Amino acid sequence: MLLPWEYGVRNLARRPLRTMLTLAALSTVILLVFVVVGFIRGLEKSLSISGDRDVVLVYSVNSEENIENSAIAARTPALLAASVEGTQQRFGVTHVSPEMYLGTRVNTDENNGGLGLVRGVTTGAPLVRRSVKLIDGKWPSSGEVIVGQLAAAKLGYDKQDLAIGKQVVFENKTWEIVGQFAAGGAACESEIWCNLADLQTATKRQDLTVVALLLEPGSSTAEIELFCKERTDLELRALGETDYYQSLQQHYKPVRILAWLVVLLVSGAGVFAGLNMMYGAVAGRVREIATLQAIGYRRRAILLSIVQEGVLLAAAASLIAGAIALVLMNGLAIRFTMGAFTLRIDSVAVLFGCGIGLLLGVLGALPPAIKALRAKVAVSLKAV
Repeated sequence: MLLPWEYGVRNLARRPLRTMLTLAALSTVILLVFVVVGFIRGLEKSLSISGDRDVVLVYSVNSEENIENSAIAARTPALLAASVEGTQQRFGVTHVSPEMYLGTRVNTDENNGGLGLVRGVTTGAPLVRRSVKLIDGKWPSSGEVIVGQLAAAKLGYDKQDLAIGKQVVFENKTWEIVGQFAAGGAACESEIWCNLADLQTATKRQDLTVVALLLEPGSSTAEIELFCKERTDLELRALGETDYYQSLQQHYKPVRILAWLVVLLVSGAGVFAGLNMMYGAVAGRVREIATLQAIGYRRRAILLSIVQEGVLLAAAASLIAGAIALVLMNGLAIRFTMGAFTLRIDSVAVLFGCGIGLLLGVLGALPPAIKALRAKVAVSLKAV
């Protein structure tokens, strides 16, 4: 015969202070799990949506995965447009985007020294970067820039510091912000875009970092790769944009492994905290547990009742932590080496966080309950 369901619920209400402290501790542990899993999911989502399967990147063969270290000849876009077939064209305009990409210090009137990502582009960039949408303001002309929605997070500044009409200073030049753009959460949302010729002048460089080409549907990168191999004097490498970001996922694999290790460590700490609290709770109920055995309840029924209390607390803590994570943490911008991305509290994060919470409730209640039930009834009845 099992103990009534209401018995475990009433036991929680009989010790309100202990119950609230246990609930607060479990909620904190589960919230940390939500944050770390949200970090992993946000990083993976940002990298997975950043690539366009129809876009090919051509950059220096010596730069490997670090495109910002690339330097290619300024004539490369014209050579590619003239020599390679399969690049998309509309109304006589070839969809090629020559770009200069670099990391540099970006200062504002309110802040100094933020390390940002700047991309010099031409009017051909929107033809190739199809995910980029100008959401406010206008396209930059000479001496002007547009900023991504996550550029302020990358710099560690407030969004108001990069509002339209404000000024930023980088490469010893003052630029006016005239627009803001979004890219659906892609990596380029953390960048600042400006006129390519202006950036070349400011940096005293005439070369490029990368050339992006939009291919016709069904075309392959084979011809572009062949061109890069034949023109060994240019030292070029061609790679699909999706392949490039997949390589970045492999590059950041140790970071993701470390994050999952943090989840395990936090969960382990939560288990030990739950054990400590449940041991204290069960230690004060030795006579109660012995009395239940004396009046005929089996040890299995008492064990299930104690586990029920732990699971109820853990379930309530999971709901509280999940609500806080969804309201306050979901979409929170995080600075990272590749730029910035947002915490993603999606269905996977909710399932994982709540699952860890319920597991904490079971594992935290079982050992102290088993220890209490192993004691002899006669001895336990005399306990103070």
